[in-house]
Amino acid sequence: MSEEIVFKVLKEAGKPLRPGDIAKIAGLDKKEVSEAIKKLKKEGKVISPKRCYYAPAE
Repeated sequence: MSEEIVFKVLKEAGKPLRPGDIAKIAGLDKKEVSEAIKKLKKEGKVISPKRCYYAPAE
């Protein structure tokens, strides 16, 4: 569930975001966001263009 929200926030942002920023925008806990990012990275949906920043892989 939180993966969908995190992915949506990243797609709409149009630029790489830090987990803290994603948490603020999505209204989620930072820990939840980190877990979601981990899952999304494993699925190949999210990439990290630079350290601690994440963006959609598409």
